[in-house]
Amino acid sequence: MTTTELDPKSPATGPESSAGAVDPAPASFVVNVPGLADADLEPEALDPEQIVSGDPVVTGKVLWESPDGSQIRGIWQITPGVVTDTEANELFVVVSGRATIEVEGGQVLEVGPGDACVLREGDRTRWTVHETLRKAYHISL
Repeated sequence: MTTTELDPKSPATGPESSAGAVDPAPASFVVNVPGLADADLEPEALDPEQIVSGDPVVTGKVLWESPDGSQIRGIWQITPGVVTDTEANELFVVVSGRATIEVEGGQVLEVGPGDACVLREGDRTRWTVHETLRKAYHISL
């Protein structure tokens, strides 16, 4: 079996047909998530009202999005600090870093490298990021 390295500067929505249209099915690809340079991640706005403490910075890169926008796959990173969020239906794997995720009315989740985590749509969370956290994710909207 062979794999192809994804060029992080090119769109990952799928191969183009001969007519120039983007195929709705994603091409098979490989991304070395720990090796993706910080410079290849794009800044993402963080609502100041979400910041509880610190000066966290969020960056990321969408690797694939379904044509209807209901499925998103990508890389996301946040620097240390404390933030709140309302979650989507998400599965992610932590590649590096550590955080404590407190689910309002529920569990406290400790995540670190190699951990897979599932968050439910609508969960209100408080993220305490201890070390810059990078994750690979899949969101279903």
